[in-house]
Amino acid sequence: MTNTHVDYQLSQLDQLEAESIHIFREVAAEFEKPVLMFSGGKDSIVMLRLAEKAFFPAKLPFPLLQVDTGLDFDEVLSTRDSWVERLGARMIIASVEDAIAAGHVVDDGKTSRNRQQIGALLNAIEENGFTAAFGGGRRDEEKARAKERVYSHRDDFGQWDPKMQRPELWSLYNGRIHAGEHMRIFPLSNWTELDIWHYIHREQIQIPQIYFAHEREVIERDGMLLSLGPEIQPKGNEKVETKMVRFRTVGDRTQTGCVESVATDTAAIIDEIAIARVTERGATRGDDRFSEAAMEDRKKEGYF
Repeated sequence: MTNTHVDYQLSQLDQLEAESIHIFREVAAEFEKPVLMFSGGKDSIVMLRLAEKAFFPAKLPFPLLQVDTGLDFDEVLSTRDSWVERLGARMIIASVEDAIAAGHVVDDGKTSRNRQQIGALLNAIEENGFTAAFGGGRRDEEKARAKERVYSHRDDFGQWDPKMQRPELWSLYNGRIHAGEHMRIFPLSNWTELDIWHYIHREQIQIPQIYFAHEREVIERDGMLLSLGPEIQPKGNEKVETKMVRFRTVGDRTQTGCVESVATDTAAIIDEIAIARVTERGATRGDDRFSEAAMEDRKKEGYF
């Protein structure tokens, strides 16, 4: 006798995908002017792929926004442009340089471009009247993000108060806001770094090549391997070495380190991440090392 039983149990990846797609559709239906923050990094690319699935075959019902520090890796910008062109999406670039020139951001010569993104981002949200902004933050990245809601309320100054966040029982989201306020939306909240790589592997998603192992001239500084470049030159006894490395996360190249690796494809990266004991931000992001509360302090000021 033929067994006609069908197993409708979803895999973990399918459950995460369904949850994220549901969040995208909820926000598109509820908010007047959403925007998706798209840097060209792996998390924002996965987020964009999920948004594409959520509204296919229609085009995305919202534009993309990147805060350009002027210090992004060329490989990341190239991949960003490729995705934007393929989807026919509208891309808004909020330049830190332009924000400094306009007086929206103060350049004191000490603050990193990564932190200066805050003013440029808040100005872009206010100028365009965005009421919701999708971000690629995940709860496993850092302890300040671990207490983040999917719908993260920001006041009329764009600031985050962890004590004023709303309960999300049974995945019911409260998107009510007053004039001048907005929500940051995190569809990848329940994903982990390993989930992200499994999804990239399954979907064969195009990502920047610097995520894969390659030879690069690096300098070891403060326990991180920084890529040699115009902004990063050896100091004192530092030596330039050529190593096989890859990036676990990408951002401001003066604050983003790489790790030694021989993983040249997604399967090898999955094996590598499966035994990692330090998150990608803790291992390779200099801006998270200033203090124990570095990320939380930036989030309270309006950071992603």
